[in-house]
Amino acid sequence: MGMFRDDFLWGGATAANQFEGAWDVDGKGLSIPDVLTGGTVDTPRRITPQLEEGTFYPNHEGIDFYHHYEEDIALFGEMGFKTFRMSIAWTRIFPTGLETEPNEAGLAFYDKVFDCCLEHGIKPLVTISHFEMPYGLVEAYNGWEGRETIDCFMRYATCVLDRYHDKVEYWLTFNEINTGTRKMGASSSLGTIRGFSGARTDLPEQPQVRFQGLHHQFVASAMIVKYAHEHYPELKMGNMEIFSPFYPLTCKPEDILLSQRETRIFDWFCTDVQCRGYYPTYMNRYFAENGIVLKMEPGDEEILREGTVDFYTFSYYMSNCVTADPDENGAKVSGNIVGGVKNPYLKASDWGWQIDPKGLHWALNEIWDRYQLPMMVVENGLGAYDKVEEDGSIHDSYRIDYLRQHIEEMAEAVKDGVDLMGYTPWGCIDLVSASTGEMAKRYGFIYVDKHDDGTGTLARSRKDSFYWFKKVIATNGEDLA
Repeated sequence: MGMFRDDFLWGGATAANQFEGAWDVDGKGLSIPDVLTGGTVDTPRRITPQLEEGTFYPNHEGIDFYHHYEEDIALFGEMGFKTFRMSIAWTRIFPTGLETEPNEAGLAFYDKVFDCCLEHGIKPLVTISHFEMPYGLVEAYNGWEGRETIDCFMRYATCVLDRYHDKVEYWLTFNEINTGTRKMGASSSLGTIRGFSGARTDLPEQPQVRFQGLHHQFVASAMIVKYAHEHYPELKMGNMEIFSPFYPLTCKPEDILLSQRETRIFDWFCTDVQCRGYYPTYMNRYFAENGIVLKMEPGDEEILREGTVDFYTFSYYMSNCVTADPDENGAKVSGNIVGGVKNPYLKASDWGWQIDPKGLHWALNEIWDRYQLPMMVVENGLGAYDKVEEDGSIHDSYRIDYLRQHIEEMAEAVKDGVDLMGYTPWGCIDLVSASTGEMAKRYGFIYVDKHDDGTGTLARSRKDSFYWFKKVIATNGEDLA
């Protein structure tokens, strides 16, 4: 018997707003990513409610999957993908989010994409809302702060389930929903940025607004899960969050308690609601200490109980250290929404994200012990600079090493009894970085000739990791050499 189950879902992960392009084609409306400028690791991306002439908006073209989907899915098929995690762009279906009737051209595009996947033996794994809120809902309701957004989301979500339920079995409600616990989540997930213009790092700190928005997302997530269970019981409905271990920097009790508190708020809170169906009691103190008073409507608690997810999915890129001692804060490190104190035992990527494969093993065990739900790692990968050699080859041994080490630790978790369904590394084809807007921060097995100034032919080519991952899939994870 191998390390992974026979029906293990190997594949790759993307997001519509980061790779589709065609931002204003076939009736698509304006989303938050469409008003985000480019940036770098040192220069934050800006939100510009009015598009600026002469300013580069990298998500507008992405890598133009909209016109290259057949070629790209064929490459995924060549690698042997069992599943392809992608998202539907809300603004292709309801351009402002306020419409009552869907945009047929947008629906027809995803019909073609799903049919193409199925022709190659690839099961689509679809995120309903992946960091691409219609800007019309930002202006109308301040995004998820307005309870009205629940109805707008349900119009969209029921529309896509009704349309594609016979083509898509696996669905995720909201991407990295726990970003809403942090300031940056206002722009990425919640859309609570009405009237804001400027660098994303300058977003105001508004916990009351964010956590109210999160409550509305919880209700919407539970409602669409309940709808799917009642109308299409064959569908599997999952959550999706960032998981980041928070290690205590030392064994001082204060550091241990801080580690527990950070883990509860960031890693457990949202999924406790989505997997267990109710707010955990530890949030009462957090809300009181941060002046947060949630407004709930009658019936909300019942909806949360009735709309728990069938399986648990998460992104894993790094771990962080925390300390309660300001004199020991040391060097700070960056990361995916969260950062922390440098761990002296770990190396980091070119973007300062600490590399911790064993942390994935730890995370899988902790999540399994808490929820006893089947799991998928639906994002994991190394953002790195890739060099194209004169003969066109790309020798990305560093990416292979990163992925190999994480797959090895997934296998260890499976030996521990974790029910692991699948693995879809992030950015299986190069795409626009959500955090910095760069193309230079590449994750893919497939290289795309597109650069940070917007130039490039968009030609696709296979990296060394392409052939390596093809072998990994063919051997169901047995051959990682």
